[in-house]
Amino acid sequence: MGVPAPGMAAPAAGGFGPPPGLPTSPGAPGTPGGGTTPRKGGNLRRNAVWAFVGALLASAGWTTAVLVVPDLVSSDSSPRSLGSYHLSDDFCATAKPSRLLATYSVTTDANSPSHNTDRTAALDSMNCSMSLKRTGGGSDSEYASVYIRADLHKAVNPAPEQDAGKEFYRTRGYQITDIPGLGEAAFFIYKDDSGSGSYHSLFAEVQIRDGAMTYSISYNASYTQGKSTPPSMTELRNDLQTDADNAVRAMRK
Repeated sequence: MGVPAPGMAAPAAGGFGPPPGLPTSPGAPGTPGGGTTPRKGGNLRRNAVWAFVGALLASAGWTTAVLVVPDLVSSDSSPRSLGSYHLSDDFCATAKPSRLLATYSVTTDANSPSHNTDRTAALDSMNCSMSLKRTGGGSDSEYASVYIRADLHKAVNPAPEQDAGKEFYRTRGYQITDIPGLGEAAFFIYKDDSGSGSYHSLFAEVQIRDGAMTYSISYNASYTQGKSTPPSMTELRNDLQTDADNAVRAMRK
């Protein structure tokens, strides 16, 4: 499931959000071939679009990467119950990030908002991508992107994969904080990554696992230190956690 931290090279475990290493916009500082300080407005909007494209490609690729060999499957890999969790045809409506949208508005173009629902014998999945414009934000922190995903795992227990993905983030310098009271397991991921000079890439994500259901909501933005004030880690955690809790409840209705 969920959205990416620029500059990281390897993917997270399958199905739990866009892994680190998704492409940023061409020429952005901190990326191969990047320039200096990013131009305002147009480049920042393109950053969000590239984030969507990378999220969709990475998420789809890692969903299909799960290989189950029956003779080697332990009891930990046995399928879990889906309970009352179900798919919806418009995950942007079901999982609407209302808390984030109190600060941001959705920009509408060919790639935003975008949603998709897939049904297969082993895995059902839903995702939603939005490009956001921050109300009253600084010039280079106005734009952000959010990627939301939920998977219903019908053939395996998703817990070992999620645990591996959590450790993957940890070893690459992300801050990981467990969140009690959301499903069977939930945690918050955060990194404020300095790129070229005062340019920063900001990544935050909440992941939840409950039985055979996994969910993630990830946030990406960039800013120039001293020129704008991005959301704090506490603000992002509170917003994403609230939106995650509401989305998971909506999937059970």
